[in-house]
Amino acid sequence: MKKNVWRAICVSLLICCLSGCGKTYEYPFRNPQLPVEERIDNLLELLTPEEKIGLMMNASQAVPRLDIPAYDWWNEALHGVARSGLATVFPQAIGMAATWNETEHFNTFDIISDEARAKYNEALREDNRGRYYGLSFWTPNINIFRDPRWGRGQETYGEDPYLTTRLGVAAVKGLQGNDPRYFKTHACAKHYAVHSGPEWNRHSYNAVVSDRDLWETYLPAFKALVQEANVQEVMCAYNAFNGQPCCGSNELLTDILRNQWKYNGIIVTDCWAMNDFFNKGAHETHPDPTTAVADAVIHSTDLECGDSYKYLNEALKDGLLTIEQIDSSLRRVLRGWIELGMFDPQEMVPWSNYPYSMVDSQKHREQALKVAHESMTLLKNNSVLPLHKDIKRIAVIGPNAADSTMLWGNYSGFPSSTVTILDGIKAKLPNTEVIYEKGCELVDPWVRTSLYSNFLSEASGSQGMKVEFFNNNSLEGQPAATLVNSVGVNYNSSGGTALAQGVNMENTSTRISGIFVAPYTGEIEIAVEASEKCEVYLNNKQILSQNRKAAPLVHMANVQKGQKYEIKLEQAQSKRNVEISLNINQRTPIEFSALVEKVKDADAIIYAGGLSPRLEGEEMPVNAEGFRGGDKTSIDLPGVQKRILADLKKTGKPVIFVLCTGSALALEADEKNYDALLCAWYGGQAAGIAVADVLFGDYNPAGRLPITFYKTLSQLDNGLSKHNDPLRQGFENYDMQGRTYRYMQQAPLYPFGHGLSYSTFNYGEAKLSAEIVKGGEGVTITIPVENTSARSGDEVVQVYVKRNGDEQAPVKSLRAFQRVNVEAGQTKRVELKLDSGSFEFYDEAINGLVVKPGSYTVMYGGTSVGSGQKQLDISIE
Repeated sequence: MKKNVWRAICVSLLICCLSGCGKTYEYPFRNPQLPVEERIDNLLELLTPEEKIGLMMNASQAVPRLDIPAYDWWNEALHGVARSGLATVFPQAIGMAATWNETEHFNTFDIISDEARAKYNEALREDNRGRYYGLSFWTPNINIFRDPRWGRGQETYGEDPYLTTRLGVAAVKGLQGNDPRYFKTHACAKHYAVHSGPEWNRHSYNAVVSDRDLWETYLPAFKALVQEANVQEVMCAYNAFNGQPCCGSNELLTDILRNQWKYNGIIVTDCWAMNDFFNKGAHETHPDPTTAVADAVIHSTDLECGDSYKYLNEALKDGLLTIEQIDSSLRRVLRGWIELGMFDPQEMVPWSNYPYSMVDSQKHREQALKVAHESMTLLKNNSVLPLHKDIKRIAVIGPNAADSTMLWGNYSGFPSSTVTILDGIKAKLPNTEVIYEKGCELVDPWVRTSLYSNFLSEASGSQGMKVEFFNNNSLEGQPAATLVNSVGVNYNSSGGTALAQGVNMENTSTRISGIFVAPYTGEIEIAVEASEKCEVYLNNKQILSQNRKAAPLVHMANVQKGQKYEIKLEQAQSKRNVEISLNINQRTPIEFSALVEKVKDADAIIYAGGLSPRLEGEEMPVNAEGFRGGDKTSIDLPGVQKRILADLKKTGKPVIFVLCTGSALALEADEKNYDALLCAWYGGQAAGIAVADVLFGDYNPAGRLPITFYKTLSQLDNGLSKHNDPLRQGFENYDMQGRTYRYMQQAPLYPFGHGLSYSTFNYGEAKLSAEIVKGGEGVTITIPVENTSARSGDEVVQVYVKRNGDEQAPVKSLRAFQRVNVEAGQTKRVELKLDSGSFEFYDEAINGLVVKPGSYTVMYGGTSVGSGQKQLDISIE
């Protein structure tokens, strides 16, 4: 009898033993011995229309009469289980992409799904059915990072479709497991499709691309995750595509995903994306919520993140869709419940005994360090690295040096501990004098001196500001509490603490007022941070206003010494927590002469700067210079950091720039001000150890760029922008011409695939298994890689393919890669497969990809461009 037949028999016997053969169940859907589709049929018969609709929203409603508990489908695991407390925090996705290590990427996500199951088991024990504690993870983000201005690019695997595909497939397989009966968790391919900023207009933007760009760039990773990785969920994007919102797109959802790719899993909306169908100022493609939700379900969007699907009841009554169409979508959702084992006895589910102690365990922390090590990408080294550990005095400078939360990136969990860059260096050098100074902020070029001591509560009152709290949100009646604050305005009711004695926790309002007596003639800064509605007045004239939590509000005002100015803040609360801060400052430009004097005798200077997930990310309330809504408007290093680097370089000491970032920066103008550049990304909980190990030679770096570092923004913008607004120039243009290494005609600062090592490697003459290949077949390339140095190290072998004679085809495309370790003085023969997909390109006749016969050039080496590449010719018949 064949092996797989025996396996099926054994599995059946095991199920029978665990579930109790012959056991009777009140409802067939509870019977794990029945076929999945039969169990779903039973459920669809039992549920009322209202109950069915309640199961089609992310916060699925309980059905007590059937003993179906509430469940929330919304969960995140971008680089570790997120937003639910303790978890191992791995490097941000863009950092994991820099490892170019598909095998370890699978191992990482296998660990993440272990933690997910352990946390789920703990949540069940505590009867916690809330958001972020389920088994359905909206990961990975496989959008193409086509423009470095996009703030969410840090969540992706970079700009290349093939690298994105391989890492995306590994993530899905690691999350979903390989059990023959149950999925370990659900993974989700997002955001489908043609989605990569800007953030500020994603609810109204209509992406239009050529069919060639759609199939060659934006869809390959999604297709692979559906057909190769068997991903169980696909999230449709906020933006529209060719005039239709992605969550109601004929072309994307019906024609391609369902019909061509035969995808039968769940389609879930991005959160509150349904509202964009009908909200004013958004897509406005539908007149009301009822028609919108009906259209989404008709296009097989099965699950909504949000609450608009409650209007499906009205859509049914109005005849806009049928109960059969509801059932068709719900069937896919219910299959998820069953195949995750949520209706079955827990002893049947392989991971039900995973203990909470697995979370952030020693084994998992070691993996976080391993991935952080492999992500470190050395971009420049003028022979200053590695540094000697017997160094006498070292300066560690910069706004990112001691920042732990920056290292977590966005969409993160909370590790038990985080090693900052400063921590890692100090631990590495116990006998060295380490001089630390923050030096500057990431963007802000000012030194602020508080002027709060110049306030009077009233014209003839005491020092400070008068603060009145009301137990209503309209400043009406007598205050519930009144006080004079002489030390500064900073109130926060989070954590269950009231703003003042006698003040309620909800539906309050606050008035803060005082007379400011100017101590000098010049400018003052009035800076406000407040949750929800807030208005600020200067001499009874409104100067600042907001209706919801946003970035800090700042107003500059000219004052005369000795003059009095009335300043008043009014804030109203509707949500539970209140945050209010009001600062009056004198601003003076920051200068670094004292810092330079302090560090001039150091033997080396390490500057840790760059960006932060508090500057770039998803739809953020950021209004700092060079940033807008989570995106960048400039890809230059912020001006204050340019200045500090230049001043540090004047010391004449080696300057090593440790760049923390989720995106590429244009550093050409700054290159002269540092001797080495190490890109550390947002490296997770172990980033400080990894950085120190690389700087001092205990780890030999081999990270490679998953994105292009352009010289300037003008090098990126390809002249095809349809807008005159410089903030929008090129960013909203999704055409690939001129973008990424695949279509770029100019030389970048640092190319895709670039990364240095402390070892040196030489590539011998590669051999192809055939020089003429039939269209449906692949070819093997064998590449000799020699380590010509005295130190063993990793090398990332990269293979690119160029279609000759096709001017519209990419300049080259990555088609294979492998990270290998080569011992000092040794040669390793690396064998890579170029399957038939390596020679697939867009064909207008079929509006899709086909193997194109003709002449090709195969390029190989340790980078994507330059003298580091060799090439071979091949013909496809």
